[in-house]
Amino acid sequence: MPFGLSPGYIPIVIIVIAFLSLFFSFVPVGLWITARFSGVPVGISDLIGMRLRRVNPSKIVNPMIKATKAGLKLDIGELEAHYLAGGRVNSVIDALIAAQRANIALDFKEATAIDLAGRNVFEGVQVSVNPKVIETPTIAAVAKNGIEVMVKAKVTVRANIQRLVGGAGEATIIARVGEGIVTTVGSSESHTEVLENPDNISKTVLNKGLDSGTAFEILSIDIADVDVGRNIGAKLQTDQAEADKRISQAKAEERRAQAVAAEQEMIAEIRRQRAKVVEAEAEVPRALSEALRSGNLGVMDYYNMNNIQSDTRMRDSIAGNEKHDGDEEN
Repeated sequence: MPFGLSPGYIPIVIIVIAFLSLFFSFVPVGLWITARFSGVPVGISDLIGMRLRRVNPSKIVNPMIKATKAGLKLDIGELEAHYLAGGRVNSVIDALIAAQRANIALDFKEATAIDLAGRNVFEGVQVSVNPKVIETPTIAAVAKNGIEVMVKAKVTVRANIQRLVGGAGEATIIARVGEGIVTTVGSSESHTEVLENPDNISKTVLNKGLDSGTAFEILSIDIADVDVGRNIGAKLQTDQAEADKRISQAKAEERRAQAVAAEQEMIAEIRRQRAKVVEAEAEVPRALSEALRSGNLGVMDYYNMNNIQSDTRMRDSIAGNEKHDGDEEN
């Protein structure tokens, strides 16, 4: 037999090899050796427990090694608890190390609370050491003379570690600065005041204490750009004049429609009166015929009446011709 093994020992060797393979695949012995030589008190049982709790040991032990080398006194159980809570252990350790180097008061519980709140605690420490510049979008405001002024500002902020939990973010800072710019420009008598003294905007906005309740401390507000926009006042006056014109036109059209309706009603009334006259005239021959039949009117009376009507028409005709002749002479 090879290696001088008897056939009875072969199953035992296979079992031992299988056990060692399973053991080394389940227990990161290399990680344990690294931790022991780095001064991290972690045992094989701790690594096995992490495996059973479905925790990746490297994500706990490696940050623990980093913290130990940086001089931080932490408990590996606290790191594992933070990991199981959904926290970012490596980011918390980096933040604690950065805070220690920058002499910023930050303990483990506070750092984990900030991390679990959804904030990037390491970025917060960095911004606390190295202030960040937030650039606002172009903010349009209107001065009292109706001229639009467009302002763009740069806000230099520093993170406030104590207010990272529950404090408002960058969007609130931008909104408050925009509100301050609109208020300052709107209280100016003329847009030229804003163009001549843009630093008045910075002073007014800073005096409002816009960083209260936020996760930042405003260090400075610098006006990056100021431009003149539209003449909003003139446009509003033009729009108002156009609206007044349309109202007047509508009222005039209403009055014209009423006059036309009244005229049409008058014409209809005249036509109704004429129809009554025509109807009455149509009754005259019928009445004469009835009078002649009944003997109330004689033939001679009828002829005399016609003669009188003919004489009347002739006199009217002569009188009309004389009047026209007199007009021509005049």
